[in-house]
Order: sequence, then structure tokens, then C-alpha cells
Amino acid sequence: MNRRVLVVDDEKIIVKGLKYSLEQDDIEVDVAYDGIEALEKIENNTYCVVLLDIMLPGMTGTEVCQRVREFSDVPIIMLTAKSDDMDKILGFENGADDYITKPFNMLEVKARIKAIIRRNEGLNKKRGSDMSLIRTGDIVLDRENRRLYVKDNEINLTAKEYDVLELLVTNPGKVYSRDALLKIVWGSDSKGDVRTVDVNIRRLREKIEVNASEPKYVQTKWGVGYFYRG
Repeated sequence: MNRRVLVVDDEKIIVKGLKYSLEQDDIEVDVAYDGIEALEKIENNTYCVVLLDIMLPGMTGTEVCQRVREFSDVPIIMLTAKSDDMDKILGFENGADDYITKPFNMLEVKARIKAIIRRNEGLNKKRGSDMSLIRTGDIVLDRENRRLYVKDNEINLTAKEYDVLELLVTNPGKVYSRDALLKIVWGSDSKGDVRTVDVNIRRLREKIEVNASEPKYVQTKWGVGYFYRG
């Protein structure tokens, strides 16, 4: 199982502390101090998680996140000194999976990363025993490789968008409340809120639906939650 993390921050004391702490738990750590270096490393390596500061020289963390989502669904946790809700929503809009506000507790960062690793290990075991390809309408979900195809065209999803879609597709007709989706997909230790779910559902619809305002697949049961109609 991949246990390699990229830590991106221009504050070297923060990078040093995170690297030391994560390595104590046998997690391999690469580091980058600006956005351009971070993007190059993500393009050329495979990581289980990227910790990405928003305020970076060369290229902002938001810009890096946006560029990464053009070719990778690696989980991205944004590190931000800002606590404004709009900054967090903007991060989600550009493909972030989660966020941690500075100053942060080192134990919380480690817990978030280890939770992602555990979930990935569990998903790998489950995919090994479950049907690897799911076909429904124009959609093909390759669970083994975490890839989505719509009308034979591959669609690039973020890690969380994929997790939401896989959960809904494998449980067609079952309605999940936003709270339930937040707990299942983001984990019980997530600091996000239900708007995180709404943003990801909207982005998902924009990618897989012919008309996102009149969705065929990811449906809303008003006042209750979301469900998948094959």
C-alpha cells in the first residue's frame, strides 16, 4: 500500500515538523516549498495524500490543486491560515478533498492522513473481492483502477467525487442524507460541513450528466438527500 505523502509549504519549520512527525509512523515524506516544485513532484510521483498550503510562491495552492485535477485524483488536504467559509468552498470548487486551518494540531494532521490510508486499504481489499466493472447506462465504473468512463470517454474525478459516485452507484435507489455522505466519504473525523457534499455533488453532475440542472443519474430527493438512478 502506498504510504508516501507530499508536504507543500513555504514555511520550512512547518515542513520540517510535519516530515519528522509523519516519518515516526513509517510514512514516507517528500517536501516542496513552492507551487511549481509541488506540481512537478505530483506529476512525476505517486502519493497517497498531498498536504498543500494555499499561500505559496510561484503558484498558489489553489492553482496547483486546479492543475493537478487535470490529471490526478490524489487526495488533497489544503493547509490554510484563513478560516473564512468562502476560502474553504473555493478550495473544494478547485478539487480539494479536505482542509486544515492553521495553526493546526500535529496529531490532527496525522489522524487525517492515516484515516485516508486506512480507507484506501479498505477500498483496495473490497475491490479485490467485488465486481470490478460496473456498467449502468452510459457509465462504466472501473473500481479496480478507480476510473470512470461516460460514453467511452474517461472522466477525471477527484478522489472524493469518485468515492461519492462509487457509493451511490453500488447502492442504486438508496437515499443518502448529506450528513450520511459526509460521514461515510469524508470520515467521522472530518471537519467539513454538508456544503462540502453539495459542492462535490454539483461538480460530479457537471462531469457525468448531459444536463447538470436536470440530472439523469445523481438524483435529489428533496428534503432527504441524494441517490443514484441507473
